[in-house]
Amino acid sequence: MDFLPSFLPFLWIAVMILMAVIEGLTTQLVSVWFVVGAFVAAIVAFFVPSFPLQLVVFAVVSLFCLFFTRPLIMRSRKINHEPTNADRNIGKIAVVTQEINNIEGTGQVKVGGNTWTARTENDTVIPVGCKVRVNEIKGVRLIVSADKSAVQNL
Repeated sequence: MDFLPSFLPFLWIAVMILMAVIEGLTTQLVSVWFVVGAFVAAIVAFFVPSFPLQLVVFAVVSLFCLFFTRPLIMRSRKINHEPTNADRNIGKIAVVTQEINNIEGTGQVKVGGNTWTARTENDTVIPVGCKVRVNEIKGVRLIVSADKSAVQNL
């Protein structure tokens, strides 16, 4: 029975290494919190031979790290949106050159001298010749709306 308490610090070190390897393979901040928990549990295991206590320490430290440090780290890892020249089209008025129909997957508009694939925000069908307002860009598509200030037939 004395073998188990002397073995426990090495068990926690093995858990720590395993969690670090998993974290290294995922790079998504999935198990780094458990690395810290296992490290603290290993330290406790050198001084206190109670496995249930070590397990509680592991769980409490891991959960503490998860809930209190993850939001801070995730905020710092946010990918900044780099504005492009295409962003200048947001808010502009565009002319529909091909009927916009989200269900059929059709629609083109011309804005700033360029032709873009377009979709509407609310699945309304907009006929050729109408003017629409560009609200956002998703990938290579403009998301447009036919609001009252922009809709006019040519």
